[in-house]
Amino acid sequence: MCQKRAIFRQMATEERLDFKQRCGGSWKLVLRFLLAGEACCRREKSQAIAGPGHSIAVTSKGSVYTFGSNSSGQLGHGTTEEEWRPRPIRSLQGIRIIQAAAGAGRTMLISDAGLVYAFGKESFGEAEYGVQGGKLVTTPLLVESLKNIFVVQAAIGNFFTAVLSREGRVYTFSWGDDFKLGHQTDPNDLEPHPLLGALENIPVVQIAAGYCYLLALACQPSGMSVYSVGCGLGGKLGHGSRTDEKYPRLIEQFQLLNLQPMVVAAGAWHAAVVGRDGRVCTWGWGRYGCLGHGNEECESVPKVVESLSNVKAIHVATGDYTTFVVSDDGDVYSFGCGESASLGHSNGADGQGNRHANVLSPELVTSLKQVNERVVQISLTNSIYWNAHTFALTESGKLYAFGAGDKGQLGIELVANQSERGNPERVDIDLS
Repeated sequence: MCQKRAIFRQMATEERLDFKQRCGGSWKLVLRFLLAGEACCRREKSQAIAGPGHSIAVTSKGSVYTFGSNSSGQLGHGTTEEEWRPRPIRSLQGIRIIQAAAGAGRTMLISDAGLVYAFGKESFGEAEYGVQGGKLVTTPLLVESLKNIFVVQAAIGNFFTAVLSREGRVYTFSWGDDFKLGHQTDPNDLEPHPLLGALENIPVVQIAAGYCYLLALACQPSGMSVYSVGCGLGGKLGHGSRTDEKYPRLIEQFQLLNLQPMVVAAGAWHAAVVGRDGRVCTWGWGRYGCLGHGNEECESVPKVVESLSNVKAIHVATGDYTTFVVSDDGDVYSFGCGESASLGHSNGADGQGNRHANVLSPELVTSLKQVNERVVQISLTNSIYWNAHTFALTESGKLYAFGAGDKGQLGIELVANQSERGNPERVDIDLS
């Protein structure tokens, strides 16, 4: 069965044996690791990324389309002009892309050969309103410092970037001042540093970056677990306190809840997990109701969203005080900040027709029921500096968009004086 997985097929015999030992010493554990990574990251499948002002769409064949804001060249077309319609990146012809990540003014793409291409702002770590680097990269450029690491996923925070290797090792760029990620580096450092500490010998299947922290979904012989590192304000690291962690630390609450984490999501200030049994846990800052517990309280350890007890979740996505949950039958629920109409409640979840209302508990996104297809992925803007937009990808590869569209990031041309869409609208692109 391992031979059928794309990542494993490309390994040499010696690499496979080393990988087997890292996973716990059995091929069964290797297969579990590979399947877990495919399930939570949509590897080798179509995907859409709602970045800060710009968007990325990857087809199942590995072609890439970008659109939206382009002030830093983050669309990869060799210009700095905005695009209101999905446009293919021609310079990537012949390269199959399997993963994408978007940050403020930057884009990263990962090929099936494990190579990383980056464009937009040159620095891996400068904040949106920090010191601006002078150089912009407007077409995909191979990241030379990662050529010797077979990368399968990237995650972009506001101060740092993290990548995950096929063997489950995590590397980070930048944000090394005061050893915030366990190493001391210059903010513009372009060299990857291995994430030291507890995860050095534990394989990771998924990483998720918030504004100033990182989550890692780890696969051990004893089961799946979540580690966190970075800024602890608001309790978003999940350890029952608000202190920072310089090295990855196990979130112990999942053991107490008897929950096996399968998918992690890191919003700007809050986090979420889907368990094997379909339960959803959230924690961190609770502003606008983004934790789904019916209030705006902070939670410093993962807490089950009780109002979803009759829903078996398979996917969760988080943004800047917003959360989306996808159920096993394709229904979508959202809660949190209603700004920019990005929650999809076009008629207003408050019953008053206000599509900008905040939602304190999960509400079914009825507007997505009307597309009459199973939704398999949700992506939403994860930035405190940009108005949010949201993508819903269906099983057949249709893409729907709603929320803020003032920079063309919806892939839909808006009429005069219109800056957002409250109802999901089909984007003219086929991702199948």
